[in-house]
Amino acid sequence: MDEEALTCLRKAGAISREARIHGASLIREGVKLAAVADEVEAVILRRGARPAFPVNIGINDVAAHYTPSTDDRTVFEKGQVVKLDVGAHVDGYIGDTAVTVEVGTKNWTPLIEASSNALKVAVQMVANDVSVSTVGGGVERTIRAAGFKPVVNLTGHGMKRYNLHAGLTVPNVDDKSPQRIKDEMVLAIEPFATNGAGQIFSDRPGNIYRVLRDKPMRDSKANELFQRIKVEFGTLPFCERWCTAIDPQAPAHLKTLVRHGHISSYAILREVREGVVSQTEHTVIVLPTGVEVTT
Repeated sequence: MDEEALTCLRKAGAISREARIHGASLIREGVKLAAVADEVEAVILRRGARPAFPVNIGINDVAAHYTPSTDDRTVFEKGQVVKLDVGAHVDGYIGDTAVTVEVGTKNWTPLIEASSNALKVAVQMVANDVSVSTVGGGVERTIRAAGFKPVVNLTGHGMKRYNLHAGLTVPNVDDKSPQRIKDEMVLAIEPFATNGAGQIFSDRPGNIYRVLRDKPMRDSKANELFQRIKVEFGTLPFCERWCTAIDPQAPAHLKTLVRHGHISSYAILREVREGVVSQTEHTVIVLPTGVEVTT
């Protein structure tokens, strides 16, 4: 890995970490989700990076892919278990990190610690030529030993430049995959623990999107927004809040772009038995000298 790439990865990781810590400190009863998302993304921009994806805020059984909309008035409530998933990129090199915060109570500390401890175990196991199933087995054993279940159909992932999900996946269970970790890989490792069934399902479409195909369309206003989306966000995920900042009519145009197959929306992911979910995540670089945690 060349020094320029390594420098960018380290900067993206440091900024993601700073944004995660700041965002977690803002999660309190009565605070709007949208205010937290906006401030976290503003931190990333102020520090000289760009968001690698919209801030994900998952409450209780929502595991991933929820970000507030422009007009979202939802506030945090006492007792909620909140996943804050943050990503920044520097010249396309990505840092991806997450933490779980309980709002005003300490009823779910064991569940939060289960995913946090599983991440620590996983990071210690990562090395050149180690199988991903071995790492997944370490995550699974740690979470089950705490009395909870790993979420079997959510995984960590490899990352490449301008590509949030690339290469191998890192399971949260021993799935017997023969895939092996190699030097110079950049991995986002993210254990999910739950008191539910240990599986998630795809609920309604959310307002996080990605570009599917690049072709002009007849609706000139929607096409104008699409051209801006490609320039501003490229291959990385984006959301309605960002598009509305470009064009106040963006919500209507996004529906048109989805309907014509130019973009797709990520479904909100929820636990199948409405179990509470915790998540902890770091980005690591596998180097010949050892594993470096950037976030």
